[in-house]
Amino acid sequence: MEKRIRLKERDAIIQSLKSGVTPKIGIQHIQVGRSNEVRALYKDIERISGGGAAFRLIIGDYGSGKTFFLSVVRSIALEKKLVTVNADLSPDRRIHASSGQARNLYSELMRNLATRNKPDGNALASVVERFVTQARKEADEMNTEVSSVIHQKLATLSELVGGYDFAKVIDAYWSGHEQDNEELKSNAIRWLRAEYTTKTDARRDLDVRTIISDNSFYDALKLMSLFVRQAGYEGLLVNLDEMVNLYKLSSTQARTSNYEQILRILNDCLQGSAEYLGFILGGTPEFLLDPRRGLYSYEALQSRLAENSFAQRAGVIDYSSPALHLASLTPEELYILLKNLRHVFAEGDTSRYLVPDDALKSFLHHCSQTIGDAYFRTPRNTIKAFLDMLAVLEQNPSMQWSQLVKSIAILEDRPSDTDEIAVNEETGDILNSDGLVDFKL
Repeated sequence: MEKRIRLKERDAIIQSLKSGVTPKIGIQHIQVGRSNEVRALYKDIERISGGGAAFRLIIGDYGSGKTFFLSVVRSIALEKKLVTVNADLSPDRRIHASSGQARNLYSELMRNLATRNKPDGNALASVVERFVTQARKEADEMNTEVSSVIHQKLATLSELVGGYDFAKVIDAYWSGHEQDNEELKSNAIRWLRAEYTTKTDARRDLDVRTIISDNSFYDALKLMSLFVRQAGYEGLLVNLDEMVNLYKLSSTQARTSNYEQILRILNDCLQGSAEYLGFILGGTPEFLLDPRRGLYSYEALQSRLAENSFAQRAGVIDYSSPALHLASLTPEELYILLKNLRHVFAEGDTSRYLVPDDALKSFLHHCSQTIGDAYFRTPRNTIKAFLDMLAVLEQNPSMQWSQLVKSIAILEDRPSDTDEIAVNEETGDILNSDGLVDFKL
């Protein structure tokens, strides 16, 4: 019996892919190929669940499916009861900064925090609620104060940077929960999302001496990984995409500071200093390999991320390497992907297919003639063109697919933005094209 696809999932998949972005739901309906890479990341997820740490760089060309692959891994992590956070780096969101960009990145991660029950994000409050509910249950069983149970459960966090205040904020959330004080609960969530910009405000609202700032970006993630474990989840997976924004930084000092932060994270994950925590970073080949501005420009990173020379000589891939180069889809896998897209477009009803198998073969042949092997190496534009063709056929039933295939124009996928991001060496502020610091009130 054929499995129907919900209209909501169908629309989300089609609309996302037509605009060149990865759908947030329904990924299982279109995933093809890369089984070895998925298997390797599945082992990483199991390692995180077992109390370890994982670090992966997912390297691929523009349009090759990096973001889609990250979403597949994220959905697997959610099924394995991990908490996931994800964000794209941008000029105002970086791993290391001194003018709020790292705090912005942390805030974005926390806004996108997701669990299996809330896969679309905004799940931070429900995770805290779950922890508090469990603490209250244990306190009732032990006939003791809930606050003492909270501090006891979070005692291991106190050993880490900012851990004491983190526990105080969770206790404040409990107080707001008990007193029916929505403002106190909201302030606690604001602190956890790094939305406080001054210590004075945080001390006034929550009686804590610190806030999550640029300097505590990574330390706060380590705290969150231990906290979600105490809340009953298996660990924390951090997805960071568009790492090429670090490569674009014109300031050598800013790039080096960010690469040093990546080195710190990598060392912690490989040496076992981090627990229940995993990082997956998506970037382009030049972000990794460029000896002048990429990660390879930083010698300590190059030695850790260099490819396995034995695997290279043997012509095989080492899937245990921290830097995982995404294999291109084969023409056969792309053919299966188009079949899946045709199935999704018809909401899983084979009787509503708009084109036969012959149309798929003709379409792929046309792509090959137009842009060469880029049609399966970087398939984003190929997929967009195919969905555009199906949309035209759906709206114009009298048209024949054979008429359309030869007239479809397909462009080779290229980076949409290769401009440098100019940064003030002293303040970390982004400079505009006139070389002036962006105006601020």
